[in-house]
Amino acid sequence: MSDPYSNGVLELAANIPHLGRLDAPDARVHKVSRICGSELTLDITVDDEGRISALGLELQACALGQASASAFARGALGARLEDVEAARDRLKAMLQEGGDPPTGRFEALAALQPAASYRQRHGSILLAFEAAVDALRTLSSDRVAE
Repeated sequence: MSDPYSNGVLELAANIPHLGRLDAPDARVHKVSRICGSELTLDITVDDEGRISALGLELQACALGQASASAFARGALGARLEDVEAARDRLKAMLQEGGDPPTGRFEALAALQPAASYRQRHGSILLAFEAAVDALRTLSSDRVAE
């Protein structure tokens, strides 16, 4: 078992961009990891093309959850639902099946590869991505309904 608390993880956890709530988000999602109790609230706004244009995070999580939220926040601006879903799915595969880490805008998640053997932390690591997918899907279906 390798140490999941590498310098890369600790650096991500210590420098989380976009902390705080947005005044008028297009969507707000609150998620809780059932296993460890980590919590995250995500506020987002999107542009006319469905890209994330602003975000705010409020979280109480372990260093691994904080690092993942930081990696999400660093790459989220300009991302669409498909981008976030692909990164979430790749992150899950990395943690659960030994798959490759996400690349591109969310490549910082590679620092979390050693956390794969800490299954009790997977929920915390996935919180930001799960919240973003929920928020973007809600906004996407709202647009279709209009």
